[in-house]
Amino acid sequence: MTDIQIRTEGRAGRITLTRETALNALSYQMCTAIDAALKSWATDPAVHLVLIDAEGEKAFCAGGDIVEMHATGSAGDYSYGRRFWRDEYVMNARLATYPKPVVAFMQGFTMGGGVGLGCHASTRIIGASTQIAMPECGIGLVPDVGGSLILSKLSALHPGAGAWLGTTGHRLRAMHGLFGFADHLVPEAHWPALKAQICETGSPRVPPELESADLAAQADFYIEMRGIAAHFDKPRAEIAASLAADPSELAAAALKALSRADPLATACHIEILSRLGPNGTITEALTLEYRFTHRCMEQGNFLEGIRAAVIDKDRSPKWPHAALADVTQAEVNAMLAPLGADELAFPEDTP
Repeated sequence: MTDIQIRTEGRAGRITLTRETALNALSYQMCTAIDAALKSWATDPAVHLVLIDAEGEKAFCAGGDIVEMHATGSAGDYSYGRRFWRDEYVMNARLATYPKPVVAFMQGFTMGGGVGLGCHASTRIIGASTQIAMPECGIGLVPDVGGSLILSKLSALHPGAGAWLGTTGHRLRAMHGLFGFADHLVPEAHWPALKAQICETGSPRVPPELESADLAAQADFYIEMRGIAAHFDKPRAEIAASLAADPSELAAAALKALSRADPLATACHIEILSRLGPNGTITEALTLEYRFTHRCMEQGNFLEGIRAAVIDKDRSPKWPHAALADVTQAEVNAMLAPLGADELAFPEDTP
């Protein structure tokens, strides 16, 4: 497959995204190829760990390939999108519960599907170019690929933080990615040698002397983050008004993003975080996400969101709700209700 390279090198199973011109966006075929490799390597004694990276300077992975979902969904065929999400989520769960170390190197845009591929790794490495975000609410989707689990754990530590990042799609740049989504900030000039060392030794260890961090600037970000997150710790009908009363630039940016996002998806994301709480699991998160994505083309606003953002590019989606406060709890419950026979199922080897 030209979009991905899967091979072994030294003691490592290696997965490299090579779809550079498409910002390494994940196709359905890439997802299934990754899952097949993970299954094979899990019991291979020659493979001590898995290393995931991507070609190009602009992006590790900017998301999923959603154009085909729009084309098939607009024609009334929802099966392709549902199959894509189902199999991608199974792969995400496998990564998050993998019995061997998984090391991910994430440069540039790391968004949506890229978060699901890289941020469930046991060792997550970013650089100065990294921009991590979950912008799904802006296209009528909820933060998925297990991203809601990361965001729920952030909210457990900093109330409202997960809802802020998930509803606004705020980008965590460089060291800010250490806020829940990454473990090590390493200058990208050191990456080739570090990858070679990891493959040779079969150890995911990152030498401390390679790490780069401005602790004072990081502390400043945490203070700023807690201030903005507090607005999102309020009942959802009060969030916009709370932001409007805050004169800071970050609050203004958050309010602008919130006003552009799909109110239904935003309300459902906040509900998912609440249901997961501090002790949610990857399978619980993916199950809730899939209930929404299974319905989002037929009963939600995903197709309109993609039309506005990717197809017509007018950036003016016509959402059924004027504001977040207009979404009822009954509507949220309907989008997140169990799917019966269509409920997401995981392989027996997934905890």
